[in-house]
Amino acid sequence: MNWTTWENVGIDRIGCAWLIQRFIDPDAKFSFIPSGQTASPEGYEPFDIPGVRLTHRGGHCTFHTMLGEYQLDDPILKRIASIIDEADVAQDVTLEPIAMGLDYICLGIRRISPDDQTAIESGRLVYDALYEQLASENKAQ
Repeated sequence: MNWTTWENVGIDRIGCAWLIQRFIDPDAKFSFIPSGQTASPEGYEPFDIPGVRLTHRGGHCTFHTMLGEYQLDDPILKRIASIIDEADVAQDVTLEPIAMGLDYICLGIRRISPDDQTAIESGRLVYDALYEQLASENKAQ
């Protein structure tokens, strides 16, 4: 399937691309449109763009929305959604100490990547590592 989002990916869009490739569509292909543009290419599923099906809802990030839309009930994915929420959406309370570090790492990935596709590919390792670490902590409890 083909997916599209705004260029200059950050924590939520990198996370969503990882979620798509790992849990929804392993053969996903991504395209990037200019920030602010709302029309997506024909045949592409848009995400993290205001006004589309897969975007921020109820004060939560797009990653959180995707969990609901695709019925992904994994507690580790829900924790990652909370981490992304805290870094990407204005929050009154800080609950996830990981949030700001993950946000900085994603900003750095974008800076060292020549394009958004490379940023998503580089971010995959970070999100795989985060998932595995949270899963190991969850098993230990």
